[in-house]
Amino acid sequence: MAAPGRAPSTAEKAVRYLLLLGVLLLTIGPFLWQLSTSLKGPAEDVYSRTPGFLPDAPTLANYAKVADTIPVWTYAANSLVVAGIAVLGNAVGATLAGYALARLRFRGARLALGLFLATLVLPGEVTLVSQYVTVRSLGLTDTLLGVALPGAIAMLNVLLMYTAFRSVPPELDSAALVDGANAWQRLVHVSLPNVRGMLSVVVIFTFIGAWDDFLWPLIVLNDPGRYTLTVGLQYLDGTFTANPRLIAAGTMIAFLPIVAVFAALQRFFFKGVEEGALKG
Repeated sequence: MAAPGRAPSTAEKAVRYLLLLGVLLLTIGPFLWQLSTSLKGPAEDVYSRTPGFLPDAPTLANYAKVADTIPVWTYAANSLVVAGIAVLGNAVGATLAGYALARLRFRGARLALGLFLATLVLPGEVTLVSQYVTVRSLGLTDTLLGVALPGAIAMLNVLLMYTAFRSVPPELDSAALVDGANAWQRLVHVSLPNVRGMLSVVVIFTFIGAWDDFLWPLIVLNDPGRYTLTVGLQYLDGTFTANPRLIAAGTMIAFLPIVAVFAALQRFFFKGVEEGALKG
């Protein structure tokens, strides 16, 4: 590696680019292979010993066949509802809880923070039974709200927002307090603009987690008409069909909304918690 203050040599640059290329192949390679498979026609053999990466005759017919095999757009709409509830709950709930723990003084604040930390020790599978009993007692089994409710406020997101609010200089809060701002005004006009980066991180990962979740919707939902997309896609590899082209096309359909959300929020995502603008 190059010493501090010294420009890297040609060999060092070559090693860096090779490492970056290797990481790129490991991360992007499976996605590109699925995309290629989804565009291959029925005449192409995807099981050959040396399958071609580029389709001989690219076609979008597999995507149309997915919609003919399963109600994919209904499943996608169900997933969007669940993800929307989860994102809204975490964006509002984690922000309010994180700000309260970081900026407001009240009795039991340390205890509450310790309880939040303690919940992270337990794996999610341990609480599945208690979550199901709670959802059933509320009469929310076989509903999209019952799927979204347990993830409406994640403790990890609360701690992320708590850390972000703690990084905001306390002098800003003090100055706003001198000017007569209440807690809500200090949150909206002083602290929140400075944590947009972390809030976008919470939104992105909450959406991905809710959109990709398979086990919990499978437990809660019984009516196939209410299935989320990840649960509904199992029918592409089961009784109806085992066509790898359709499975790849269904996977791509499930992946596109994640790309859209990340593309919309990437500007805030990469800026992180360090950059924000004060608006008053």
